[in-house]
Amino acid sequence: MPANTVGERIKQLRDNQNITLEELAERSGVNRELIKKIEEGDILPSLTPLIKISRTLGVRLGTLLDDRVQDEPVIVRRGKTQRVIHFSGYEESADTSNLNFHSLGAGKSDRHMEPFLIDVELHSDDFELSSHEGEEFIYVLEGEIEVIYGQEKYRLGEGDSIYYDSVVPHHLHAAGENDAKILAVVYTPF
Repeated sequence: MPANTVGERIKQLRDNQNITLEELAERSGVNRELIKKIEEGDILPSLTPLIKISRTLGVRLGTLLDDRVQDEPVIVRRGKTQRVIHFSGYEESADTSNLNFHSLGAGKSDRHMEPFLIDVELHSDDFELSSHEGEEFIYVLEGEIEVIYGQEKYRLGEGDSIYYDSVVPHHLHAAGENDAKILAVVYTPF
């Protein structure tokens, strides 16, 4: 699924509810320029602004990420999915992508969890922490990652996992010399 589908959905929902870009920014607490870039762009920021926007629009996060809705179980064989969303990993930037989310639940109606396989690319930028309601479970499949959680740092390798409250400011990035791959399950209350 092209990343700009998310922006198109936000704009459509905003238009359907007669909410201006400025009103959405004010109500959600997400920068107006960032929302504009999301609506127009091919690359998305971190999940945090999308969660804030979805709550403000009165929809679950999956509504922004789904291509179509189905009632049957969703099956993804061997982690191979065509539904890839490219996130920058940063709340205020949409210029580059270092997180590629492969949705494992897209299309499942009324779900409360968002399961993803995520390719985490190496980068050396400064890390900006973000927070949102909910919980996250991360399992490292390949490589190493570092999770900054509040004032603490946790380095995880293959087979390691971490489960945390997303309301605490956090950031996840590849550590070591290679890219990493993780299984992430994100829960956001609706």
